[in-house]
Amino acid sequence: MEPTLNMVVYYAAIVVFVGAYILIATEKVHRVAAALGGVAVMTLMGLVNADSAFFNHETGVDWNVLFLLFGMMVIVSVLKHTGLFELIALWAARTSRGRPAWLMMLLVLVTAACSPVLDNVTTVLLVAPVALSVCQQLRLDPVPHLIAMILTANVGGLSTLIADPPNIIVASRANLTFNDFLFTSLPLCLILLIVLVGLLLLLFRKQLRGRVNVEQALKGMKPTDAVEDWGLLARCMVVLNLTLVAFVAHAWIHLDPSIIALLGAGAMVLVSQTTPKEFLREVEWMTLAFFMALFVLVGGLVEVGVIGTIGRFAAGAISGNELLGSSGLLVFSALVGAIVDNIPYTTAMTPVVEQMVASTARTGNQSPLWWSFVFGADLGGNTTAVAAGANVVVLGVAAKWGRPISFWRFTKYGLVVTAVTVALAWLYVWLRFFVLNG
Repeated sequence: MEPTLNMVVYYAAIVVFVGAYILIATEKVHRVAAALGGVAVMTLMGLVNADSAFFNHETGVDWNVLFLLFGMMVIVSVLKHTGLFELIALWAARTSRGRPAWLMMLLVLVTAACSPVLDNVTTVLLVAPVALSVCQQLRLDPVPHLIAMILTANVGGLSTLIADPPNIIVASRANLTFNDFLFTSLPLCLILLIVLVGLLLLLFRKQLRGRVNVEQALKGMKPTDAVEDWGLLARCMVVLNLTLVAFVAHAWIHLDPSIIALLGAGAMVLVSQTTPKEFLREVEWMTLAFFMALFVLVGGLVEVGVIGTIGRFAAGAISGNELLGSSGLLVFSALVGAIVDNIPYTTAMTPVVEQMVASTARTGNQSPLWWSFVFGADLGGNTTAVAAGANVVVLGVAAKWGRPISFWRFTKYGLVVTAVTVALAWLYVWLRFFVLNG
């Protein structure tokens, strides 16, 4: 912590953050109001101003994340008018034959298939409307399926460099390549997805019982009945596919994912000729506001040195011991990631991890510390309802559809999944870096 900062302000910032988080967790106050209230208090304390909130990369709003979200929300909004989601929903309903367990596995499969080429927020923005639509058609509770989708998206975030924003942040600092993630992170992701399927069937076994009469529920509707204008759908699918290709190639075409999302949104609006009133209607403005406030709240902790102090303590504690450092980073990142969104957390901690790596023998893609940091940050996003962007986005979409998911309903499942996946990730790191390559 900077010596000029008053210790009272240091601890007061912690109290404000914890207080805001408690209000979010208990849902006594709407999460947007709680987060904005925390920002207001930090502003009165002098920790937040226009420069630190809007223009500082370390303590301010991450506009890249917000515009990525906004662009994808517009794309999803336009696609909803084409009937694409209803088409996929009807296909899933008929393929599942009315069995909720089969339907959940289909949604998990679709989410997992999207994860390697899309970040997890974009993935859930595309899949959530499908899940809600098919459950509405079959008169099923969509909450278990939405939670399963979130958990899958966050685990799938391990798969590639572009699958989760923390991966991009760490890769930039550690000089990790797309292929590094394919050879190191993807194998763990596949293992965890297989385990996750078993966990989901176990955790939601009561909700997945029974069978729905598909013909009666759908009243003879076929997937093709959902699309009225196939020309419109074709044009929008061309734009969507070009956008996805650009996401995959963003490192080579030198465009940030946020710019790609905005360009895709603009092209989608042009080819569909959708009016502003129509394509802005589906934008989750409260979700965007919550993200803005959350970034600034965490920035307040960075400003007074809370996160930096913890990180420096960790760097000194490992004393060059890679196994100790890897274990500590994995668990610590998962724990902190349960409380703080993993994007600002990763941004704040990456320089600290770089110092830790410099004190050990291995660097770059050979360092277990970098990979433990990535695994912990990604997997910790499953712990609570506000631990990752995908969680916040889906909860916002669910609330808009009239099927709100409470903080604790999500968290009781997320805790179990996080504990199991983090334990397996530690075993993977130990075997790969200390047993096979020790």
